[in-house]
Amino acid sequence: MKKFYLITNESKDPAGVFTNKITDMIERHGGEAVCVKNERQALAETKMTGVDCALVLGGDGTLLRAAGNMLDSDIPLLGINLGTLGYLAEVESGSAEEAVEKLLKDEFVREERMMLSGRVLTGEGEERYALNDIVISRCGSLQILNVRIYVNDRFLNDYCADGVIVATPTGSTGYNLSAGGPIVEPSARLLLLTPICPHTLNTRSIVFSPEDEITVEIPEGKDGHEQVVEANFDGSNTITLRTGDRVRIRRSDKTTGIVRLNTESFLTVLHKKMSEVI
Repeated sequence: MKKFYLITNESKDPAGVFTNKITDMIERHGGEAVCVKNERQALAETKMTGVDCALVLGGDGTLLRAAGNMLDSDIPLLGINLGTLGYLAEVESGSAEEAVEKLLKDEFVREERMMLSGRVLTGEGEERYALNDIVISRCGSLQILNVRIYVNDRFLNDYCADGVIVATPTGSTGYNLSAGGPIVEPSARLLLLTPICPHTLNTRSIVFSPEDEITVEIPEGKDGHEQVVEANFDGSNTITLRTGDRVRIRRSDKTTGIVRLNTESFLTVLHKKMSEVI
């Protein structure tokens, strides 16, 4: 690898000190670095010819936004964590220079991570994509949300909850984990359905085949009132839904390339992350 994008979260590196440090290092080793402000500059407007890798300087949220912006570029991503706790951002800031040296020597492995696609079936909704998850949740007042779930067009269950999460294995350590869902090895191929704060005692996450299609329908609310909810794609891309709307979620034919430098197993990394939380 010789040519890199540096996608910086300005709130985590406001003066650009860390970004400049990585840029200088790449250039000292004969590489080329192009800096992009992920929050304000669309990558589609930037020339991408010959770029080998995007270094995402921030946290997991920054990497998810970069994945969405670079969806059709075929440029793999490496997250360098400038936040607190990151599962997607593999490299901690103190190890960034060592990581760059490995990239310049082509000492890495590329993984293709599964993504989700979601489309609102009512009207002409465009297809949207998510690397982590698609979350159907309430908006406005703290009312209980009613959702109806179909799998492959067959009725599964009605949920009375704060919402539902459909997650990929990559997204299993995100909101899905906070909602009590299982942790899944990120290279697996499956779909996770997890209710958010369900108002029952016997509701659990469900694991589906990657070939399954999950449809979330918004029925009438309590006493026949209209429900207004949000469908959120990777935490930033939001669609407003109302009673009668249906969202179909499936495995996407698109993937996100993630660069791995760490030779440790997923279980070893997971143990370290869980120890950090404690």
